[in-house]
Amino acid sequence: MPQYQLPEGSLAHSRHYLPVVEGTKESTTLVFDTWADIGSGVLLVHWPCDICEEETELLGRLASSLGYLGRSESWVCAELLNQEVEAQDARPCLEGEVRGQEWEQVSLMAPLAPEAYNEWRRLKVESAFSNLGPAENEKKPSKKYVEAQKRLAEPFPADLLSCLIKDTAWWKRQGWSQPPGSQRVLYWRKRNALQVETFVPVRRSPVRAVSMFLLALTTPSGNKSALPPLTRTLPQAELVHRSLVSRAGGGKAIHCPELTGQDFEGKPLQSSHQHAHTIPLDLDADGKIDHILIYAIGGFQEHAQRAIRSLRKTWMKGGAGEIQVSVVGSGSLKLLRRLPANMIPQVHSLLGPDQGAQAWGSLTPFVPPKTMDGRASRTIERQVQQELSNRGLPEAEVEILPDLTRSLRHYVIQRRGDSAPMRNKLGVGLRLTFKEPVFGPLCLGYASHYGLGLFGAWGDNA
Repeated sequence: MPQYQLPEGSLAHSRHYLPVVEGTKESTTLVFDTWADIGSGVLLVHWPCDICEEETELLGRLASSLGYLGRSESWVCAELLNQEVEAQDARPCLEGEVRGQEWEQVSLMAPLAPEAYNEWRRLKVESAFSNLGPAENEKKPSKKYVEAQKRLAEPFPADLLSCLIKDTAWWKRQGWSQPPGSQRVLYWRKRNALQVETFVPVRRSPVRAVSMFLLALTTPSGNKSALPPLTRTLPQAELVHRSLVSRAGGGKAIHCPELTGQDFEGKPLQSSHQHAHTIPLDLDADGKIDHILIYAIGGFQEHAQRAIRSLRKTWMKGGAGEIQVSVVGSGSLKLLRRLPANMIPQVHSLLGPDQGAQAWGSLTPFVPPKTMDGRASRTIERQVQQELSNRGLPEAEVEILPDLTRSLRHYVIQRRGDSAPMRNKLGVGLRLTFKEPVFGPLCLGYASHYGLGLFGAWGDNA
């Protein structure tokens, strides 16, 4: 086996796409090309054996004719050296040999000895012929029998030289995992023979938490009338939220409390509704959902931000089908006040004026979170006060508005998968009056994290 003296080198690779044509179909596949960059270094190869003058001349001619070593792109200039050269950087492992920590073992491919290959081929051919059986006329086998023998012997080249001239496609077609006539041998190599540059991680600045994302919805055709109506606020919000959780987890269980509203153990968060609210909006006041506000009082960390920014589409059941989604704003809620002038009235209703508002009215139905069963603690007024308390808001005077309730009657008010019968779901329109100004968005009651129970500032303060 040869010994090697290795030049200093470093490992590198490139990545590119190659075309793949299968019949009339054409695609691409990503290819990694690796190489060792040795600069102007020299690789010395030493065979520890004696050869005659004629063999030396032949080896010299072969070396000078060598155009590449390894891949065909690896051009080389080779020559036969007349003097003896020590080559110690890489040498075959001897049985039972152990070296120090500065050495490592690598596997190389080498040819079998001619005698070993001939014996291996003889056994393989005999085994293949045994399935054929004896010829009817052993002195003069039939042409068909001879052709069958040739076919069975084809995977086993006649000699080592025949093995060398077989290309990769041939031996793969014959079912070989490596070229026939070859073997894997272990070599000792200096551990620092090929250097890989030490990876220095880029120090990233921590991603700043944001409290709000504004998503714009469009249809592939750009037809605004094909967008979902406001009455589908709840199902559209649920679809978007499910997509976000799926993206954040990649189909696996995740810990992303600002999106899921759950802790490490999968239990609901005990904080005052700090996690995400997904609120469909009609900012151009045409009755269609054209934007979705996603906000969390506690803010969105990097994991949740990536999921929201990666969202590209949602759907509308029974409507236009696919709906395109794009992030058009993120940061704090006050940035919404910078939207175009035609959207400002809706923003002021959602957030209230800069100084806050005392009067707020239902934009979507308020659905009591608990069943109305006649108990004093289950009245709409008591449930509203409890909802306000859960969010750290002051008490308010609650007024049920029949006309507003009727105008909101077409809204979907039951979540997908909710087992409670619809008769226990009651959607009403309310007016809330606080003794001191409060700020929006104000969402209360059942499915308030999906757009129900949304209130807007009313009156002169709006």
